[in-house]
Amino acid sequence: MKELAIFTKAMIRERRDILLSILGGFAAGLAGVGLFAASGYLIAQTVFAPPLYTLIMLTSLVKILGLVRAASRYGERLFSHRATFSLLGRLRTAFFSKLVPLTPGILNRTRSGELLARIVGDVESLQFYFLRVAYPPVMVVMVFLATMLFTAAFSIWAALLLLAGMLMAAFGVPALVMIGQRRVHGAVKRKRAAFSTDVTEMLFGFRDLKLYGRLNQREEELQQVSADLAASQRDDALRLLRGQALHTFLTFIISWGMLVLGAYLIVNGSLSGVFLAMLVMVSNTVFEEAAPMATLPAYKQDSEYAAKRLTDTVLSAEKQQPELPANRRSIDDEAVSVSFDEVCFQYDDEWRPALQDISLHLPAGSKTAIVGPSGSGKTSLFELLLKLRKPNRGEIRLNDIPLQELEEEHVWSKCNTVLQHGHFFRGTIRDNLLTEQTCFEDEELSFVLDQVQLKDKKLNDHVLEKGENLSDGEKQRLALARAVLHGGRLWLLDEPTSSLDYITERKVLRYVLDQAAGDTLLLISHRLAGLEHMDRIIVIEQGRIVESGTYEELVALKGYFYELKEIELQMFEASNK
Repeated sequence: MKELAIFTKAMIRERRDILLSILGGFAAGLAGVGLFAASGYLIAQTVFAPPLYTLIMLTSLVKILGLVRAASRYGERLFSHRATFSLLGRLRTAFFSKLVPLTPGILNRTRSGELLARIVGDVESLQFYFLRVAYPPVMVVMVFLATMLFTAAFSIWAALLLLAGMLMAAFGVPALVMIGQRRVHGAVKRKRAAFSTDVTEMLFGFRDLKLYGRLNQREEELQQVSADLAASQRDDALRLLRGQALHTFLTFIISWGMLVLGAYLIVNGSLSGVFLAMLVMVSNTVFEEAAPMATLPAYKQDSEYAAKRLTDTVLSAEKQQPELPANRRSIDDEAVSVSFDEVCFQYDDEWRPALQDISLHLPAGSKTAIVGPSGSGKTSLFELLLKLRKPNRGEIRLNDIPLQELEEEHVWSKCNTVLQHGHFFRGTIRDNLLTEQTCFEDEELSFVLDQVQLKDKKLNDHVLEKGENLSDGEKQRLALARAVLHGGRLWLLDEPTSSLDYITERKVLRYVLDQAAGDTLLLISHRLAGLEHMDRIIVIEQGRIVESGTYEELVALKGYFYELKEIELQMFEASNK
């Protein structure tokens, strides 16, 4: 139950509506029992032709109890559902407050469809915790105790029969329902998550699946996953129906038992015959309040499983999250020096390290290029610098401050970052340029767009989700414009111009370097042309630094960088023939 701690705290905060719903449910339960008890007594009394005022009083009581029952039931539904919706709102807020600080690291370890299923489906599943798990036992105890006290005034044996029925409804029927439940525990949620994941990936990759003729195969796989989910939902519904059927059967058994017991007590002279119909009606009515007990264990397991999945989502990310610094430190508004001291890093699912014994120092205000083949670990350096991942060994320092002593948000505020795959939101060009820290006039934004060679774009031009209506080159230039406007003093550019033609690339890089004058800049590039202007070039292969120096030094060395340069020149000459 520790997974439901957050939900329990939220219930405490909604105690007013919860208390009112309990009172309303108790009043509705008693009014229902009283209504049918009065109806049974009225039916029995009519046989003996009672005085008119007796019939008037009994019929009036029946009408009053009917109105009280309806009003109380309405109040119970109103307050219980209002409390439930408020609880869900508080739960979403609490879950997101824990989830947001763990991003974007959590996105690297959880599939988007799976995360969506947990955020939406699992949170929604918890709405049944109060209505189907916490609330029914309270109602059963309160209404049954009151009813048994009322019944005991006429016959202690009738009260004991109701007690036996209550125990069977509260424990026996749920136990029968739960037979085989553990075997399929959580199956619906797991299959719903798998279905959500497959649908998300199919939507994201629909165009490629269509182009390469894999759409029909994926559709068949999705239909199979959907059929498995439907089968699990059907089995789950059948188990709930089995519980409801068993409860109805128990209700009739107790009612027949009350009829037989009443007849026996009347023969023995222990009970007046006029009360027989009343006791039978009471026994038949009181079990309405116990009906949710038949499905309580299923909803309880479902809620606990959903809460566990939500908790595991947060805990699994927290294990990978760097500890918050005890003494929070900050970087001054100046150029940033960067130091790596024997840094090693390995991805969880990889057999070899991505980075091995990386040691280097980049002075404040320096311009450094990082080159190497794909998969050599260049992007991993940026992810470690941005605290998106945590090194397995070694230390990273910014301005001689250990990176673990700096908060992620503070590091991000100092970095003008362009990653390989920047995200663009549905909206306008203006919406995708402005960030939390930036506030610029339209003239300034338009000027930056012109400088990154997006002169044909207007600030009010529409941008689709993920920038689908932009070319790769336009996305890169828009990302560079956003970085320029950010105003940090540490530039991290990962292949920022790989989709641009040579002339546009030269113009854009010249403008970026002018803006970064006096700042520290790290550039990851596969293209070696234009690196003459860099203060230092670092060559990485298989996670290790194999060469380091200026452009002239590396060319004179005729090592790995020289070979890469020669290959690039040969490819360039071949393409121009």
